[in-house]
Amino acid sequence: MAFWISTRSNFLGTKFTVCDGEPPHDAAVSSSNRSNRRIHSRQVSPRVPAGNYNIATISYELNILRTRGPRRMRCTMHSIPVSSVREGLDESNAPVRINGEPLILKNKAPRWHEQLQCWCLNFRGRVTVASVKNFQLVAAADPSRHVSPAEQEKVVLQFGKIGKDIFTMDYQYPLSAFQAFAICLTSFDTKPACE
Repeated sequence: MAFWISTRSNFLGTKFTVCDGEPPHDAAVSSSNRSNRRIHSRQVSPRVPAGNYNIATISYELNILRTRGPRRMRCTMHSIPVSSVREGLDESNAPVRINGEPLILKNKAPRWHEQLQCWCLNFRGRVTVASVKNFQLVAAADPSRHVSPAEQEKVVLQFGKIGKDIFTMDYQYPLSAFQAFAICLTSFDTKPACE
């Protein structure tokens, strides 16, 4: 199975759109006509055009003054419902259709470490080099969505530097490897507004 990631940024590099070449699961309709089936390819209904499907929007807070400290980011996951982070829900009983509000992820707020004089996140030993590119994402759910505080503190994606030009990425449900990797790619943009 091949994947295609397309990320586009705005002029300042503060907003990215992540696109996939295939429609989300709720838009894909398998053809029941045996004569139209092809070996080793997915048959999609002709009603669903091939092209760019917006699966996520990643926004970084504008840093005009170029102040030090962590970058703030928000990810709107258009292909994942907010209900996917409710307590007790896992991959086996997850909803297939995307109904209602999309999942929004935000970076976990770091704490200032007095001895080290820097912003710190607990990567549990997985990240060893301080970098502006290091981040952890958690759910940013509205209280009316019945997402427990414990679920809102659960790290869904963490990305960080472990050596010169070497990074590590850890992710968990509801993100896929494809979605997690696309989000991490946006942190490498070097436009001054995001530094």
